[in-house]
Amino acid sequence: MNRPRIVRSGAMFGIGLMLLGIFLFAVNDVMGKWLVATYSVGQVLLLRSAAALVVLLPIIRRQNVPLAVPPRPGLHCVRICLSTLEVASFYAAVTYLPLADVMTYYLAGPIYVAAFAYVLLGEKLDAPRIVAIAVGFVGVVVALRPSVATITLPALIALGGSVFYALLMITTRQLRDTPDATLVLGQIIGALLFGAVAAPFAWVWPSALDLSALFLLGVVSMAGHMCVNRSLKLAPASVVAPYQYTLIVWAIVLGYLAFGDIVEMGTLVGAGIICGAGLVLLVLERSAANRGRVRRDIEPPILPEL
Repeated sequence: MNRPRIVRSGAMFGIGLMLLGIFLFAVNDVMGKWLVATYSVGQVLLLRSAAALVVLLPIIRRQNVPLAVPPRPGLHCVRICLSTLEVASFYAAVTYLPLADVMTYYLAGPIYVAAFAYVLLGEKLDAPRIVAIAVGFVGVVVALRPSVATITLPALIALGGSVFYALLMITTRQLRDTPDATLVLGQIIGALLFGAVAAPFAWVWPSALDLSALFLLGVVSMAGHMCVNRSLKLAPASVVAPYQYTLIVWAIVLGYLAFGDIVEMGTLVGAGIICGAGLVLLVLERSAANRGRVRRDIEPPILPEL
């Protein structure tokens, strides 16, 4: 008799953790945008990854995750490269663009994943999914507002970063049997190595306050991931994943409060179209899973940096 109440309680707690995790990512994005105004992308990645590594290693030790070379090492290397390119692109883009603009491009991640899964993995697409993908791409075009004046290098970097993110999700799907801690560790080490190579070319000695913020960046990011991962264990992805789109709300609000960013109407309309298409894809995946016709995971939340 108490089973439905327990399930509902777990789902509500999972939703709460998802909302908290997404908020932490929004705060992390604001901090990152503030820091890359002074420090290079390489330096930010180096110090935040070092802090994240300090947080992650005790977790790996407690969970007894093996640190040996995982199966399919080549695919792991590709995934690490994609992750590094994605996070570097994100920080490079927010140096010049409002947070909401960059997040709008990244919100299209599930749209790209659905298209890439057809091209790269041979997954079948029915007519409703094709329509949802097409509408999602229309949203990207609306947000990008292609013209000589609006297609700038930062916009292209953000767009490229969202594509790297989608490819990262494709490789993650192929490595789904790998422990989460192993996947996260690879991403952190990749960003750390990139930062170690790039940071010396534009090194700026940080103040005590900035150094604390750079390390806090990694801690907040890890805390966000922990909240999201826990939420996915407490409730089905189809229940909690739609709340990922609150990220665009936080990007608009915090971007305005912290930097005075004013989001243009084209970006808002494009973001709305992209979110709508993404939600339709989630509903279609959930419906197919319930019917037992397709055994395919609901896409993980939009978390464009680690």
